[in-house]
Amino acid sequence: MGNRGMEDLIPLVNKLQDAFSSIGQSCSLDLPQIAVVGGQSAGKSSVLENFVGRDFLPRGSGIVTRRPLVLQLVNNIAEYAEFLHCKDRKFVDFDEVRREIEAETDRITGSNKGISPIPINLRVFSPHVLNLTLIDLPGMTKVAVGDQPVDIEFQIKEMLLQFITRDNCLILAVTPANADLANSDALKIAKEVDPQGLRTIGVLTKLDLMDEGTDARDILENKLLPLRRGYIGVVNRSQKDIDGRKDISVALTAERKFFLSHPAYRHIAERMGTSHLQRTLNQQLTNHIRDTLPTLRSKLQSQLLSLEKEVEEYKNFKPDDPQRKTKALLQMVQQFGVDFEKRIEGSGDQVDTVELSGGARINRVFHEIFPYELFKMKFDEKELRREISYAIKNIHGVRTGLFTPDLAFEAIVKKQIVKLKEPCLKCVDLVVSELSTLNRKCTEKLNSYPLLREETERIVTTHVREREGKTKDQVLLLIDMELSYINTNHEDFIGFANAQQRNANVSKKRAMPNQVIRRGWLTINISIMKGGSKEYWFVLTAESLSWYKDEEEKEKKYMLPLDNLRIKDVEKGFMSTKQTFAIFNTEQRNVYKDLRQIELSCDSQDDIDSWKASFLRAGVFPENDQVDTEDTREGDSSFSMDPQLERQVETIRNLVDSYIGIINKSIRDLMPKTIMHLMINSAKEFIHCELLSYLYNSGDQSSLMEESADQAQRRDEMLRMYHALKEALTIIGDISTTTITTPVPPPVDDNWRQKDGSPPSQRRPLPASAAPPARPATVRGPTPGPPQNPLPAFGAPPTIPTRPGPPPAFGNSTMEPIPAPPQVPSRPARVPPALPPGVPRRPPAAPNRPTIIRPAEPSLLD
Repeated sequence: MGNRGMEDLIPLVNKLQDAFSSIGQSCSLDLPQIAVVGGQSAGKSSVLENFVGRDFLPRGSGIVTRRPLVLQLVNNIAEYAEFLHCKDRKFVDFDEVRREIEAETDRITGSNKGISPIPINLRVFSPHVLNLTLIDLPGMTKVAVGDQPVDIEFQIKEMLLQFITRDNCLILAVTPANADLANSDALKIAKEVDPQGLRTIGVLTKLDLMDEGTDARDILENKLLPLRRGYIGVVNRSQKDIDGRKDISVALTAERKFFLSHPAYRHIAERMGTSHLQRTLNQQLTNHIRDTLPTLRSKLQSQLLSLEKEVEEYKNFKPDDPQRKTKALLQMVQQFGVDFEKRIEGSGDQVDTVELSGGARINRVFHEIFPYELFKMKFDEKELRREISYAIKNIHGVRTGLFTPDLAFEAIVKKQIVKLKEPCLKCVDLVVSELSTLNRKCTEKLNSYPLLREETERIVTTHVREREGKTKDQVLLLIDMELSYINTNHEDFIGFANAQQRNANVSKKRAMPNQVIRRGWLTINISIMKGGSKEYWFVLTAESLSWYKDEEEKEKKYMLPLDNLRIKDVEKGFMSTKQTFAIFNTEQRNVYKDLRQIELSCDSQDDIDSWKASFLRAGVFPENDQVDTEDTREGDSSFSMDPQLERQVETIRNLVDSYIGIINKSIRDLMPKTIMHLMINSAKEFIHCELLSYLYNSGDQSSLMEESADQAQRRDEMLRMYHALKEALTIIGDISTTTITTPVPPPVDDNWRQKDGSPPSQRRPLPASAAPPARPATVRGPTPGPPQNPLPAFGAPPTIPTRPGPPPAFGNSTMEPIPAPPQVPSRPARVPPALPPGVPRRPPAAPNRPTIIRPAEPSLLD
């Protein structure tokens, strides 16, 4: 019954399988097991029924096994069956077991012959079985029938591979003997996942149905098409026997009689049959489990450690406890406030390395997007001069003014200040959008409580919208304050005298020294005829734009001065995925080689906005969107200024430029402060101080803290997994692993499974000229000593010794004595009509002397 001291190993794995089967795919543990594979109607189900001694598996034509059946055989005094999905019910009638398997299969797969990888767990207790765990898998097929999907062959193969690719799975490859073994689907798929043959055991069925005059002796002796673990032959009931309800015990007796009486198999009858196959599988599975115990234990421990932290908060979890719900609500709101503040302040635990988020995006709005929008409002030079001249003339009226009027300056300045309202309000909208995104991301941690998340997001969003209105009112108030009083005594204002002395035709000196403003990669888009687009390393300083071959900045390609340069937006090409902008010269000069403008592209719009803001810092402003119309051009042609008016216009132009610069500087400084104070800081304070009270007033706290179905399922699965792992480690810790094991058989020459040509047929014809050779009658009695293990390879037919000798040990295993096989009455020796010359007649064996089977000589291929 397996190795001494290790009888509890197979029940141990049965317990582990029960513990993990209800968990599903979340358990990646690889438990030792035996998977039964083979083609349809190969006899897999009959072999399993012979193990149990009962008819309990569905029968029919085509594909019958449509879900994996995990069959756990347990040696027990009483005989009954249990399903894992019907734990409280014991099935004594095995016809009910069959009907339950069919009903459970149809429940998942339907009645259209579809398949499913979800297993059915069946445990059979019986005094007639050895401890064994097998998985009956659907038979391999080639053609879809009925309502089966057209890829049924692929689906079945994928399901088989899910089980047999695991290193802890032994493969029981079932093949009918009346078919060509070289074309066996079972051996072919076993070879794919087990090329060394360490886990494959061959089973030949339907030996009694082979053509007359042929046998499978060479295969069963492992001479032809050898396997490392060899083959075991069995004889199942025929369809007529099954229809006639022939008892399995009678069928097993007939199987035993078949092997003892068949001339080709009688010398290996002790190593054939269902009983020997069951003992062999029990022993090999037990040894396999013992060998995998250290690895199994380490996997269990690693999975347990990975779950410890998550399970800690669930150990004493009571879903309906009001105290727990109140505590959870407080913790959730507090954590939400902490996450919201950390994302804005940039001190979060998880730093996003893929894109800007939270406070970084708001900072980009303040210092890149908003300044760029302000500079886009830059006035058009010609239009401004025309407005100034009209203002001066209208103020003077019918008189010719000798002095530059102050009212013209104020009128033009106020008109330019009003234009600042649009970019300021747009800045507020952008920040509101970022706060809404931030709010959604922070509430993702509340997914366990859907109503709480929804209510929290609604309350915070409502507050942000309220603060948005107040912030916009304050921004407009700032603009109105600037309009209410024009402070010409500002320390940065150039004054009337300096404005008259300034020459508008002389370019202004840059206040910024020639320092590096930005570095980065940009792509220059050039037509294919002129070399195509190329990526360069750009360096922008206060005076020039240079690009190099790479970031080492050793090989300079070009340096472009920034004087008279402007930037403008360019629509990206039809096939282009990058964002693009262009640099051009206002004096219509070539910018680079023979190009009037160069187009530069980046991977994202964020990079484009950042580069534009950097160009603004360097004094390269965006193009004015105004286009001269025909009316404007006609006005230009009719418009002329005398020298005195021209000097007045130039003076006011310089004054307006100076004062608008002061206003822009002030607005760029006040806008972030206003938004931070009235919106962002207010939102943080609201979340910390008032959010909880709003949640209490919004409705029933019990309903707010109702868990989502997914969260409850996840918690239950995690707890079941945790307890199953702990139970498994406890069970494994109680098992003693001191035993004598059987080593894996040596390798055999299995190149036949890799050759293209078909090997010789496994059917060996009997001699036609003579009857089967005479074999002396032996007394079949109890066999003393341990039973013989299956040989990895059988040699020539063994001979009967003339004197008693010690029985040889096959392998190094030590097995317990087992009950003797069924007794067969002795009969007189059959003497053939004639013996070939030179062949001596062998004397019969002694009456009480056991039949000894000698092992084969080691092959050169081993």
